[in-house]
Amino acid sequence: MRTSTPARAGQYIALLAYLVFLAFPFLWLVSTAFKPPRELGSLHPTWIPEDPTLANFRQAFDEQPLLHAALNSLLAALGAAVVAVLIATPMAYVVARRRTRLAKAVTGWVVVSQAFPFVLLIIPLFLVLKNLRLINSVPGLVLVYVVWALPFALWMLAGYVRAVPPELEEAAAVDGAGRVRTLVSVTAPLLAPGIVATALFAFITAWNEFFFALVLLKTPEKQTLPVVLTHFIGAEGVADLGPLAAAAFLATLPSLVVFALIQRRITGGMLTGAVKS
Repeated sequence: MRTSTPARAGQYIALLAYLVFLAFPFLWLVSTAFKPPRELGSLHPTWIPEDPTLANFRQAFDEQPLLHAALNSLLAALGAAVVAVLIATPMAYVVARRRTRLAKAVTGWVVVSQAFPFVLLIIPLFLVLKNLRLINSVPGLVLVYVVWALPFALWMLAGYVRAVPPELEEAAAVDGAGRVRTLVSVTAPLLAPGIVATALFAFITAWNEFFFALVLLKTPEKQTLPVVLTHFIGAEGVADLGPLAAAAFLATLPSLVVFALIQRRITGGMLTGAVKS
């Protein structure tokens, strides 16, 4: 049954309204980043800066070590994404293909872990990392991010594994391929879109995370970008709005660039893998 023209128009209007709702904070952030102090204090703010300036960006870099903090965030995010995918991929294969009690227990753990408030974990995590001597270190933060992202990554990749026809693996077994060879040569190429999407999720989650980084990183040279952004807010809660907006705008760019580069591969990778098979 085809959708009527008024219904289709309503769907597009709803979608456009949703996109505007999502884009509003980012557009206002960009506008604020390029406004001079005179316009920031105006009682009648405008969308487009009347006298755009780069002074906010220069001031942001002069006041805070943004590049060093961005490097710390990049190392933590990349480490978390790589390790989470390496661990979650074989686990997802076992959970999706083996209908055992262990697989059901892992699935239950995934569901429960997503509902558990992470703020209650900070003290046990702090004590564990202290015993491992990983407090105030990027590797310790990576370990926390992997634990945080692993349940959702496992659940996400398990869905992709279930979408791969078991007949392909059975055909490879008939040809003499072992379980590991089948996983590497047959299943893994078809999981490429899921692996990319999972890695993207883990990267963005770690890049934007604030709470764990605030608690676990003490020295300024180890702090990540979200923590450094709070330094633009004074002791009395008054924000240096221009530099803060400029720094926050720069902090959002890596996630946008990564998604823009790989979003076509997420949708097109499955078709490519199916054709090669």
